[in-house]
Amino acid sequence: MGAAAEGRFARLAEPLRRRWGHTERTYAADEDRPLRGYLAAMAAFGVYTAGWATVVASRGRPLPDRPEPWDVALTAVATFRLSRLLSKASVTSPLRAPFTTFQGPQGPAELHEEARSGGAKDTVGELVTCPFCMSVWVASTLTAGQLLWPRATRTAMGALTALAAADTLQLTYGALVDRATGE
Repeated sequence: MGAAAEGRFARLAEPLRRRWGHTERTYAADEDRPLRGYLAAMAAFGVYTAGWATVVASRGRPLPDRPEPWDVALTAVATFRLSRLLSKASVTSPLRAPFTTFQGPQGPAELHEEARSGGAKDTVGELVTCPFCMSVWVASTLTAGQLLWPRATRTAMGALTALAAADTLQLTYGALVDRATGE
């Protein structure tokens, strides 16, 4: 880019930068909200899904007219289980550790962690500790997997669904034992 073009870009960008700074200051009042991080996460998700869409399109496989109800149910349960596994499970805490601080246990085999502050760690920490946030990425990945590798993806989703059912049975059994023993 030439010097003249850089000057024009700087003149155009400055009002946008000022407006964005004002938006950041007035949006959250006294709270520290990482809006730039959220914007970056939205852009990353857009690139991620566009990448999957490009790979799916390049394979030339036709998209279904509508999702099958069974696939929707399987995807929902598998998304729930994998999102909680990634965002809350003790065993996956090493994946979250660079972006979070351990606060204590939270439910059976789950942890309560807080996002670390500072730069991108705020946003990534919020993403990796929030099963609702994580589920958007997981559902997109599982959907792309169903389009690209349907048998393998459905097998993995079946295992995750079985795990969710087993967890439900474990919790139900524990509650019944507690009730029977008066605890």
